[in-house]
Amino acid sequence: MSEKLYIFDTTLRDGEQVPGCQLNTVEKIEVAKALEELGVDIIEAGFPISSPGDFKSVVEISKAVKNPTICALTRAVEKDIEVAADALKYAKKGRIHTGIGTSPYHIKYKLNSNEDEIVERAVAAVKFAKKFVEDVEFYAEDAGRSDNAYLARVVEAVIKAGATVINIPDTTGYCMPHEFGEKIKYLVDHVSNVDKAILSTHCHNDLGMATANTIAGVLNGARQVEVTINGIGERAGNTSLEEVVMTLRSRKHLGIDTEINSKKIFKTSRLVSSLMNMPVQPNKAIVGKNAFAHSSGIHQDGVLKHRENYEIIDPVEVGISESSIDLTARSGRAALKHRLQLLGYEFDTDELNKLYEEFLDLADKKKGVNDEDLKILVGSKHIGEERAIELKHLQVLCGQSAIPMATVTLDLKGEEFTSTESGNGPVDAAFKAVKKLIMHKIKLEEYVVQAITRGSDDLGKVHVQIECKGKIYYGFSGNTDIITASVEAFIDAINKIV
Repeated sequence: MSEKLYIFDTTLRDGEQVPGCQLNTVEKIEVAKALEELGVDIIEAGFPISSPGDFKSVVEISKAVKNPTICALTRAVEKDIEVAADALKYAKKGRIHTGIGTSPYHIKYKLNSNEDEIVERAVAAVKFAKKFVEDVEFYAEDAGRSDNAYLARVVEAVIKAGATVINIPDTTGYCMPHEFGEKIKYLVDHVSNVDKAILSTHCHNDLGMATANTIAGVLNGARQVEVTINGIGERAGNTSLEEVVMTLRSRKHLGIDTEINSKKIFKTSRLVSSLMNMPVQPNKAIVGKNAFAHSSGIHQDGVLKHRENYEIIDPVEVGISESSIDLTARSGRAALKHRLQLLGYEFDTDELNKLYEEFLDLADKKKGVNDEDLKILVGSKHIGEERAIELKHLQVLCGQSAIPMATVTLDLKGEEFTSTESGNGPVDAAFKAVKKLIMHKIKLEEYVVQAITRGSDDLGKVHVQIECKGKIYYGFSGNTDIITASVEAFIDAINKIV
C-alpha cells in the first residue's frame, strides 16, 4: 500500500497573487469546488486580514466545500490570527497557517530582529492559534536560505508549542534539489519531536526547479506538498500540482502517492487558466497544448506502433482523450496514413506515396496541416485517376502599376503546351491562358474563394462552375497560393469535360 502524500493547494492564495489574476468570490468558489472534485486535501483559501474580499472568500469557501481542510494564512501577529479564526468559523475542518521569516536576510533586514526573538514570536503565534483551532501549520519563511541548525531549533520549538504541520518554504526559489532534499533530511534527523508533525514543502520556481525541489523533499521525508494548478504563483510561480502528482504516479515503486483524481487534472487546469486569464504555455508539462503532441515523423511512427515508445504518461490519465499527431513538414507517411484513416480515407501504397508528395509541398508552405486541408488535398488531387490535363507551370505578373499577365504550361495527354495572356486580374489572365490551350468553348459560371481557417498562411479553397455545350461542370482545389488554387480548380472542372 502506498504511503499518502497530502496535497495542499494554494492556487487561491499564492496563485492568485499573480498580477491580473485576481478572482471574485463567485469565481473562487467555482475553483474551490473543482479542487474538491480533484481530490486535494487542503485548500488555502486566502489571507483574511489582507482585504475584506479575501476574508469573505475564506468564509464562503468554508461554506461551499466539505471534504478538504480550509486553510487561512496569517503572519505571526495576534490580530491576523484572530481574523483568520473568524473567517474559518464555518469550515468543517479549519487550519490556521501562521509563520515568520527564519533566514538571516529576513531576520535582519525585514524583521529587524534576532534569532532568539524570532523563536519566541514563532512559539507565541502557534500557541495563540491553538486557542482557535487544533490544526495549526507553521511556515518558516525563506527556509531555503536559512541555516539548517537554526531552522531545526525553530521547528522543534513550534512543534512543542502545538504545530501539527511544518512548512519549509523555498520562498525565493534559491535551492537546488540536492540542497533542499538535504535540508528536509537534516530536520528529520535532528528535530527530536519531528514525528509529532508533518513536514511540508512550498517551493517557488525562480530558477525552474520548484518541482524537482519538491520531489527531493518528498523523497527525504516531507509528506505534504504545497502546490498550485498550472504552477501559477508569485514571480515565476509555485510547484505545479499536476507535475508532482504525475511524477509519483509514473514511479509507483517509490510507494508514495496522492488521492488526486488525475483524470480531472486537464479540466481543472483549463478552468483556472480561463478564470484567471492566464494562458498555459504550450510546452507546459502535463497540461500544455504540446504535452502529448507529436510532429516528428520518427516520433509519430513510434507512438502509432506503441504509445510508450515516446510517452511515459497515458494522456487519458490526466483527462485528455488521446495523443495528438500533428501533421507538419517533418511528418512521415505513417502519420499521414493514420490521419487519413481517421477521416475515412483508404489508399494503397502507390496512391499514398503520390499524396504524400503533395502533402509535403503543402506542409512546406504551412506551419501545420489540419483535417480540412487534407480533405481538400484528397478531393482536389483525384488520387489514382488518370487526368488528361495537368498544370505544370504557372507564373503571374500583377501589381498596382502592372498589367496582369499569366503564363500557363499544361500537360495535355503527355505533351506540354504554354500560353501567355493578359486579363483584368491575375486569375482572369490565368483562366484566359488555360482556355487558349483547351479545344472547348468554356464559360465560367461561378467562382468562389473560401478561407478554411484563419491566418495568412492557411489554405484557401476555390470552387468553380463552368458551362460547356449546355452542361455544367464543377471543380475545386485548395492551396496556400489562391491563384494556383483557382487555376487548379478550373482545370479540375475541365478534366470532367474531357
